[in-house]
This record gives sequence, structure tokens and C-alpha cells, in this order.
Amino acid sequence: MEGKAKLELLDYQVKQPATRDLFKHLQKDGAWVERDDVWIKFWDRKGNLTVGYGSPKCIGPELEFGNVVGDHYGEQVLLIKVAWGGRSLYRDFRSPSAGLPAPEVLEKMLASQKAKKPAATLDDVKAPFGASYRAMLEEVASTLANLKTLFPPYEGQGCELAGFVWFQGWNDMIDDAATAEYAANMAHFIRDVRKDLKAPNLPFVIGQMGVDGTRNASAKMQKFKDAQAAAAAMPEFKGNVALVKTDVFWDLEAEAVFKKGWRQNPEEWKTVGSDYPFHYLGSAKTFCRIGKAFGEAMIGLSGKKT
Repeated sequence: MEGKAKLELLDYQVKQPATRDLFKHLQKDGAWVERDDVWIKFWDRKGNLTVGYGSPKCIGPELEFGNVVGDHYGEQVLLIKVAWGGRSLYRDFRSPSAGLPAPEVLEKMLASQKAKKPAATLDDVKAPFGASYRAMLEEVASTLANLKTLFPPYEGQGCELAGFVWFQGWNDMIDDAATAEYAANMAHFIRDVRKDLKAPNLPFVIGQMGVDGTRNASAKMQKFKDAQAAAAAMPEFKGNVALVKTDVFWDLEAEAVFKKGWRQNPEEWKTVGSDYPFHYLGSAKTFCRIGKAFGEAMIGLSGKKT
């Protein structure tokens, strides 16, 4: 999840009595705080943790996650963020031990591609499966191999992988086949990440889909949420994988303006939200609260004290 809460929204809310306490630690003397003890790399953006590491000029969960874990650990903390839009666990992040879908499924996909591109081959169909998983591992490996170049203050003290956060779901939720496989594919993903990163006990946090909040989840969405919960509840993951509900952080104030007509009420909308519902309305409150919950869950799994 890149994060779609606009900085102009955050800058507005940090000054409002109702939200000032939630955000006041993010600014000092009217400027955004930059932490020199928490570093972040998100593709071609890198540096001290501050605002703006979501979508361009936006924040996501990384901001408060980084603040929480940065406050907890005495050592410097590095966040490596890997996020794209429109990806799925079923296809793009499918990890090696999950294998490919059944041959008949691939053949059906090929027929669909051939209808648009007659020259398509079975290899073309197979190519996207696992591509984002491999790219993610390459990004992590490349970052860790070039720490001194990327972050000159790094003094060669070595590093320890402290945890992994997975926050994704929409593109698997809208596909019944992907939802049906999600728990199994998530289990494969966790095992493979730990194996490929050579961190067999790596704490793992799964952010459960929370779009529409606690009251309005459709049957389709609830089925997907149940699949995410089923993966985290597997006996082998007891005590080392945490499921974090995000529906409890849904912004009802932003939802009310969105439903009233966000395009018809732009001045009111820009004081509460930034984007569409499937991006949590671009609510700064929501993304900060989710990030804080992820950080607390990670610390709870690690058992490592400050």
C-alpha cells in the first residue's frame, strides 16, 4: 500500500484542535520532523524518515510505523518499502513454493490473451507470476548490499532483519479464485520470504483489509478478510505472525463527506480526505493509525526490548 493521504490534508489537520494531538509530533516549529535515527528507502526516494514517502506528496502507514519502531529500538532503523498498485498475491507476488496455477487455468488465461493479442504464448501468461516477489527480494538485497552508498551515516555496524509487514488485498479480493487460494498462498509467501531472506524466525505482520470499516463490509470482502485471518491463524505461525485489523481505523468523518458528494463539496472534502474508498479515502488519520498499529504489532512479535 503506497499511501494516499495528501500532505496538504495532514498539514491542515495538524493545526486543528480535534486532530492536533494525533499529529503534533510530526512537526516542530512549523516544519516536518526528519528522524536521523530512522532511514527509509522507497524505490528512488531515500533519506531520513519524514512525510512524503507514500504516493508522491502523500503519506502511508510507513510514517507512523517508522516512528513507533524508531522510538522502541535503540539502534538505527531502516525501512525498505516496496509497493506498487494493481498487484496481487495470486499472480504478481506468488512465491516459489506456491507454484503456478493449474494447467487448465493457464490455458484459459492464454485463450483470453489471444483474443486481444493473437501472438501470445503460454510463456507470456506465466511470466507475471512471481515477478513482483522476485523484484521485491532484489530491492531488499540491493539496498542491504549498498547501505553505505545509500546512507552515508551508516558505519558498517551490520544489520538485523527485524520484521516484515504485508498490507495488500484489493486485487485478490475482487477475484474469487484468488480469494479461494489466498490463505494457502499467504502461508507459502511467509515461508518463502523467511527462507529467501535467510531469516527463519522473521516476525510477520499482516494488515487485514479494512475498506468500508467495521459495519459495511460486503459478503465478498468479508470472505477475503476471513481468508487473511485464516492464514495468520495457522498453528505454525502462532506467536510469529500477527493479523492487524484495519477496519477499526476507517474514517467515518471522511466517509460522510465522500457519500454526501466529495466532488460537489471540494472545500469540505480536502479537510478530511484525499482519495477513493479503496485507498481508505486518503485519510491521514487512518493511515497514521494503521502504521502505529503495525509498529506495535511488530514490537509485540519481536520480544526485543529497547
